[in-house]
Amino acid sequence: MVNALNASLRKEASRILQENLVDVVIGFQAGSLPMTAQPAFVRRAGMAGILINSGFGATNLALYLTRRRHRSERIGLVCRGCESRAVRVLTGERQHVREALYLIGIPCKGIIDRRRIEAEAGPHVLSAEEIDAEVVVTTRSGEYRFLRSEVLHGACRQCRFPHPVGVDITVGELPRERADSLQEGGALSAAEAGTFIGKEPCGFESLTADERYAEFTRRAERCIRCYACRQACPMCYCTQCFVDSTTPRWTESTVGRAGAQAWHIMRAFHQTGRCVGCGACERACPMGIKMRALTDKLNRDMERSYGFVPGKEEIHEPPFAAFSMDDANRFGR
Repeated sequence: MVNALNASLRKEASRILQENLVDVVIGFQAGSLPMTAQPAFVRRAGMAGILINSGFGATNLALYLTRRRHRSERIGLVCRGCESRAVRVLTGERQHVREALYLIGIPCKGIIDRRRIEAEAGPHVLSAEEIDAEVVVTTRSGEYRFLRSEVLHGACRQCRFPHPVGVDITVGELPRERADSLQEGGALSAAEAGTFIGKEPCGFESLTADERYAEFTRRAERCIRCYACRQACPMCYCTQCFVDSTTPRWTESTVGRAGAQAWHIMRAFHQTGRCVGCGACERACPMGIKMRALTDKLNRDMERSYGFVPGKEEIHEPPFAAFSMDDANRFGR
């Protein structure tokens, strides 16, 4: 039985393809393994039936806007809150033309962290199903039931903006209790702002400088330099990443302490004022490294200093990309 949200999503995708408003609709379809949903690229209205709204969709679909071969391609994109904000950042950086996009907003209840489930149920999951507020998992040893709120990915548990913004249409109903304050141009209440500014999900700000470095070192030393985090990030679209450059060589490329630390620090600074906190980098990491603490810390500083949150509003010049000859700081002259 198809739920109402999936039916509405498929109907809208089919409509915009039939009316030739887009060339492709990018969303999710059921994965080949339990607890997975894989990106789907639907080019014909008759294929829209494969689209689903799933808590197992770990990819930020905005990733594909900079990876499509033809920039003139008209794209329909299924957007949760993180995708819609990533689109704003990318269009602001002129990586895509907003007029060539048709954004389909959907309510987001958060992405399920399969590693949390496997830690308790084991890796041999035979089936998994989202039923209301629960995730029901079947393994060789029996059935497990998890409260959805307890197995969400860390980025989703800390998310301030779960609802899509700046979309062309929203299918499904946004939760009434938070919808008003997160609409276009709406201000956050003091309580909502405090969930980000006053809360440190990764514990960095509560540590001393020495403790923070020790914790960062502990996490970075597990890095195998596979760059899965880079490949999963919609904001990592450079033709040549600094870490791949040999002339000049910007950082050590070996799998060692110096190289790993340089990679994560430089990448975090490149994400300052750009990262939308979707957590795709952590979900892609085969070592389970939680380096979102760095970008969270820098974005938190950005909001304190400039009142800027990546993707929250339609701004084409984020603070670190803006330049003015009237700037009081002479370093830019």
